[in-house]
Amino acid sequence: MIKLENVSKKYGAFTAVDGVSFVAQPGRVTGFLGPNGAGKSTSMRIMAGLTPPDAGSATIGGLRYHDIPNPGRHVGVLLDASAQHAGRTGREVLALSALTMGLPDSRVDEMLAMVGLTEAESKRRVKNYSLGMRQRLGIAASLMGDPSVLILDEPANGLDPAGIRWMRGLLRSYAAEGGTVLLSSHLLHEVEMIADDMVLIGRGRIVAQGTKQELLQTKGTFVRALDTELLAKALDSAGVTAVPSGDGLRAEVDPVEVGRAAAAADVVLTELRPADGAGLEELFLQLTADDAREDVAITQGAHA
Repeated sequence: MIKLENVSKKYGAFTAVDGVSFVAQPGRVTGFLGPNGAGKSTSMRIMAGLTPPDAGSATIGGLRYHDIPNPGRHVGVLLDASAQHAGRTGREVLALSALTMGLPDSRVDEMLAMVGLTEAESKRRVKNYSLGMRQRLGIAASLMGDPSVLILDEPANGLDPAGIRWMRGLLRSYAAEGGTVLLSSHLLHEVEMIADDMVLIGRGRIVAQGTKQELLQTKGTFVRALDTELLAKALDSAGVTAVPSGDGLRAEVDPVEVGRAAAAADVVLTELRPADGAGLEELFLQLTADDAREDVAITQGAHA
C-alpha cells in the first residue's frame, strides 16, 4: 500500500505539491492523472525517496522508502526510462540491478523474456535502444526484485499498440495477484481501461479521487433547444445550474426539472435525455481546466 498524508513541496516561491493525500490499495491499479506541471512527478519522486517533502509523509507498507530494507525487493520504480546508463548493454543494466538486490543471474534472463527483449537486443548498448526498448528495459528493472508495489510514470510511452496491450495485461495480472500499482500516464483511454481507482491532481492539489465507477458515473441531464441562450436563461431563472456540453447544455438535475423550467419559459426543446456518463477525457479536462494551456494558445492565435 502507498499512502500520502498532507504532502507538500516548494521550490522557492513555487508550490509543486500542496497538501496531497491519497492511498493506493493492494490488488488494485490506481491511475494518477494530471496536466504537465500539476505535481505528479514531484509526488512520485517523494514516494520513491528521491525528493524530500517539506511537510507531510509518504509511506509504502507503513515505511518511508529510505527505511525499507533492500527497497528494490519491495518497491519497483520507473520514473524515467531514459535514465539508464547509455554506455551499458541492457543485460549489464539488469545484471547490476540483480547484483545490488542479491538476486541470482538467472533473474536477468527471466526479466528479459518477460518484457520481450531478445538475447541480441540485450547485448546492445542502451544508447542504441529505441524509446520503446528503453521502456521495456525500465519495466524489467522495476520488476527485477519481484516487488509488491509498483510506481510507474508513463510506462507505455514509446510502446507500439501491441506493446501497450502487453503492458495492460501485465499490470492487470500483477494487481490480480495482490500487487499495488500506481500508474501515471497521459494515455487517458488506457488508464480508463486498466485503472480501478483514480486520483486527479491539478496545480499541486488533488481535485478528485475515487473508484472509476464513482468518478465516471452517469448523472444529470443533457438538453438542446432551438435557442440555447434562451434555454440557459430559463434554467438560471429556475435555479438550475447548466454548463455547455457539445451543442447543448448539461445540468446536474433530473430531466423532469429541466423540462419544467423550459416549459415555464416557453422554450422549444429539440432533445432532452439523461446525460451520458462523462468519459475520463471529459472529466480530466473539466477538473484540470485551470491548468490548461491550449485555450490560451488558441486565443492568442486568433488575434495573431
